[in-house]
Amino acid sequence: MSAAQQQLLITADEYLHDELTREVKHELINGSIYAMAGASANHERIAGNVSRKFGNHLENSSCEVFSSDMKVKVGENFFYPDVLVDCHFDNNQAYFTDTPLIIVEVLSKSTRRTDEKTKFLAYMNMDSVQEYVLIEQDYVDITHFRRKNSWLPEHYFLGEEITFESIALTLAVEEIYHRVNNEDMLELAQTKNG
Repeated sequence: MSAAQQQLLITADEYLHDELTREVKHELINGSIYAMAGASANHERIAGNVSRKFGNHLENSSCEVFSSDMKVKVGENFFYPDVLVDCHFDNNQAYFTDTPLIIVEVLSKSTRRTDEKTKFLAYMNMDSVQEYVLIEQDYVDITHFRRKNSWLPEHYFLGEEITFESIALTLAVEEIYHRVNNEDMLELAQTKNG
């Protein structure tokens, strides 16, 4: 690594300090910071649907739902998942958690590689994480990974239900994609109206 590259790397403490004053959110991966791209309406609809369904279900439990402004600390890296559930949140570290139970990412072209590889490898090595969920926004396909199934992918489509076992919640795929404007959902709406 060259001297110029070394100067660009920052520590976790520097990142956390600077992140509080930045206008744009950044993730810290291996000492480098990466700006977070803006989200589409479909991305926000999916994340909002999941967050709302999880939140309503967990309202009277010790588990909490956090959206895309809560960081997850994995070693010296910090990520912003779209939705997470944490049942052991440490209020002494108010800006991040290192004990998520479920992590949900809504995929986009700009985040797909990081979500499917970098983050997945990091999350599966966290003892607390039991489920990792990747949701396509441009078509209906949910990929669900569970620790108890050795992180093997399971896909869910329209007409099916997905169970988040670690919080005992089952949702119809259609509920997750409520109001999403993609070809699969438009076809479903035409079928129902036709």
